[in-house]
Amino acid sequence: MKRIMLVVAYDGTNYCGWQIQPNGITVEEVLNRHLSDLLKESITVIGASRTDSGVHAIGNVAVFDTETKIPGEKISFALNQRLPRDIVIQQSREVPGDFHPRFCNSRKTYQYRILNSRFPLPTQRLYTHFVYYPLLAEAMSEAAKYLIGEHDFKSFCSTRTQVTDTIRTIYDINVEKSGEMIQITISGNGFLYNMVRIIVGTLIKVGLGIYPPNHVLEILNKRDRLVAGPKAPAQGLTLLKVDYPDLDALTVNGWN
Repeated sequence: MKRIMLVVAYDGTNYCGWQIQPNGITVEEVLNRHLSDLLKESITVIGASRTDSGVHAIGNVAVFDTETKIPGEKISFALNQRLPRDIVIQQSREVPGDFHPRFCNSRKTYQYRILNSRFPLPTQRLYTHFVYYPLLAEAMSEAAKYLIGEHDFKSFCSTRTQVTDTIRTIYDINVEKSGEMIQITISGNGFLYNMVRIIVGTLIKVGLGIYPPNHVLEILNKRDRLVAGPKAPAQGLTLLKVDYPDLDALTVNGWN
């Protein structure tokens, strides 16, 4: 038995998220089915991030156990021939049997894209959140700095979550505006359910001038979901990569 790691990119538009559920097709379901067909054994993948319906990924990570004799690095080529065009394995490799994509030390990086223009662009409708009113990117950037570090992010967590520990560490948040596109890139050791989208929704209210930047600190300290901003739409969010510093210094975003 060996454990294989996959770096998975996907367009989340047509999927009900990563995790298998009864109300629609998911990325996990598709991977399980095609891996089982390819390897002639029952395969169940474990993902690093269980992204929501409509959320995209460039570098999500998954592992599975198999008896196959196919070299780990060759599985990506064989699997990609079977997968739909909106899911592509960027890399595959064998990893230690005790490696777990959710429980091992990691750094996850997400990016949220906002199209801030007078009119929407049809080509961006599935990959950005369109905001008509002008946003103050500098104010959003100032507000984001209050979230860096280890905090209790209960205010930025959906009430549907089942976790009891809401303390997480954000290493960095960058808010950059280029033309009519605003990109919010956030890295942390883990994220609560809908945490990134609620942070973005809150920063948008700062950008609109509804909240002053320092109000984000007040929201953080109250630890109450009701005082934070709305959850931003899913289609603007992409999981860029997951780094595992203890796994042979591997950055799992493309090749070693």
